[in-house]
Amino acid sequence: MERKIAKLVLGVVFILTTSFSVHAVPWDDLTSKQLEDKLVSKFNEGEYSKKGADSCLACHKKSALVMSIFDGVHGQMNNHSSPMAGLQCEACHGPQGTHNKGGKEPMISFGSNGKLSAAAKNTVCQGCHNDSKQMAWHNGAHNLSEIACSDCHVIHAATDPVLDQLTTNEACTSCHSKEKADMNKRSSHPLKWNQMTCIDCHSPHGSMNESSLSQPSINETCYSCHAEKRGPFLWEHAPVTENCINCHNPHGSVNENLMSSRAPQLCQQCHAPNGHASRLVSELGEDVFGSGQGCMNCHSQIHGSNHPAGSMLQR
Repeated sequence: MERKIAKLVLGVVFILTTSFSVHAVPWDDLTSKQLEDKLVSKFNEGEYSKKGADSCLACHKKSALVMSIFDGVHGQMNNHSSPMAGLQCEACHGPQGTHNKGGKEPMISFGSNGKLSAAAKNTVCQGCHNDSKQMAWHNGAHNLSEIACSDCHVIHAATDPVLDQLTTNEACTSCHSKEKADMNKRSSHPLKWNQMTCIDCHSPHGSMNESSLSQPSINETCYSCHAEKRGPFLWEHAPVTENCINCHNPHGSVNENLMSSRAPQLCQQCHAPNGHASRLVSELGEDVFGSGQGCMNCHSQIHGSNHPAGSMLQR
């Protein structure tokens, strides 16, 4: 009896030891450099499965996330631009090699917990997505911050949340928390109601313009909606023609009309050498200089005027 128990214990120890040895050297134990070198080597060998997706689904079909690839454009067999119409799963995840024989050989994983660098992941996406919209990606803020395409985009889904107007802002503000706070202030663009999206003004894949703007300048971006402020005017207001954000915070403000400061303090940042423009208002609302719209009670055409007598932007 004791001999049987001893054999049983030895058997359990052997099984545990064997199980440990099987998982002792998975690809998770590779360094980022070793993993990348191994994947490059696999691509050079080019040992793709003859059965395509069928080889992968033999193990992965139980995953709802994996199977959801067939709900979106990347899983369309009848679309020649879709990876599923070509090398299928291996078009993005790399050659299978001997991965299906024990699962020790690495594949390209796009998960946030993976060790593969963002640049390496992005080269896979850019193999197909290399049109003019991505031409400024390499000097864009997202690339320089080592953001992977898969950090924003969801491929295994019927609809990519970033491309849906109702969820685009949620995706962007998951990182851009300051802008999320601004868009919920009392004066803001209708971003929190998803009537506008971040990509109406910004190009997430980078651009040649400041702040990754889609238009050549901040003013051109604003004028694309606020055309009445474009001019040209007979009487121009210098800070308006220079830069809209001299006075406005485009993401939101606690002041009316997205103004970065309340009038008259905003105006007095420039107009304070002499005369009534330099008059300090001790308490808002006590006279015409501080009540209501402050300076704009009189100087109502603050963005410019075409009236012959509008040199003071009053009419």
